[in-house]
Amino acid sequence: MAFADDVAKFSTEARAKIDKAFRKIALDVFSEVILMSPVDTGRFRGNWQVSIGSIPAGTVEIDDKAGTATIGKVQAETLGLAAGQTIYLINNLPYAIPLEYGSSKQAPGGMVRLAAQRWKPIVEAVGRELSKE
Repeated sequence: MAFADDVAKFSTEARAKIDKAFRKIALDVFSEVILMSPVDTGRFRGNWQVSIGSIPAGTVEIDDKAGTATIGKVQAETLGLAAGQTIYLINNLPYAIPLEYGSSKQAPGGMVRLAAQRWKPIVEAVGRELSKE
């Protein structure tokens, strides 16, 4: 019985670590997208919406020049995230696609594409961080 209990405990702990890594990776990648977003009034940065399992629709009426409120919403949403789920970060403003493709001098390389290029280093950094626990 002890072996079965050990395996069950290991499985539970491993799943918890995987979920924690998944949440941290999502938060780090999404935070980079938000912070790389060009800012004029803060409306674009504030319109990044996050959702687990469904794509957010519409826009929000928030100006978030610093990005802290928007990142706070991402952080709150990722607390409910588990490995295997799909999490979305969406900006539904009509000028989101032009901004992603360089219409702003503040973000000529976009935001999402640059964060996607940093995916591997972010995953590796999270892995290193969590392996110290």
